[in-house]
Amino acid sequence: MILIGQYDSSFTRRIAIAMKLYGIAFEHRPWSVFSDADRLRKVNPLVRVPTLVLDDGEVLIDSHSIIDFLDRLAPAGKAMFPAAEPERHRAMKVAALATGVADKAVALFYEIHMHQQPSTSLMARLTMQIHGALAALESSRAEADGDYWFGDAIGHADIAVACAFRHLTEALPDVVGAGEYPAIRAHCARLEAMDVFKENSQAFIPPK
Repeated sequence: MILIGQYDSSFTRRIAIAMKLYGIAFEHRPWSVFSDADRLRKVNPLVRVPTLVLDDGEVLIDSHSIIDFLDRLAPAGKAMFPAAEPERHRAMKVAALATGVADKAVALFYEIHMHQQPSTSLMARLTMQIHGALAALESSRAEADGDYWFGDAIGHADIAVACAFRHLTEALPDVVGAGEYPAIRAHCARLEAMDVFKENSQAFIPPK
């Protein structure tokens, strides 16, 4: 399989870490949606990452569908979303909040840095949405015991939050204060110290 996208994308990085944890071999092509748009378009008409090219040539073009596909390849009982309810929908909610933070962070970065006249009202709305999701995640993580959000093993929720928060704080360092969200910060620091996170990592590269 071939994973396309740079690891400063929290979505692409999330997939890479999940594949490594599952022991799924893949080739990584660190294409940019900007500088590599022409060749990416030939694979994914949306020119979006992550893009996963399967061994049979089929292409998956959305991180949620890629995660679903990977979970079906995992050994029995080892998928990183719980199989049973209510744990499953709780973990999926945390992951959805995290990917929502990442979505809004990308939109806010583009609004600030890629428009000649950024919309102050849109910037305020995006910032509000980011902090709203982070506040919900902070409360949830503070209530959880152990190194991971749900149980004794790392899951997709853990990975999604760490990848999104890393992207947010690197791409938009002024959005979140140093003393804000201590439970999330401790969670992310613990995961970022893991070899699989360090080995699948890239400092944020502003688009040109």
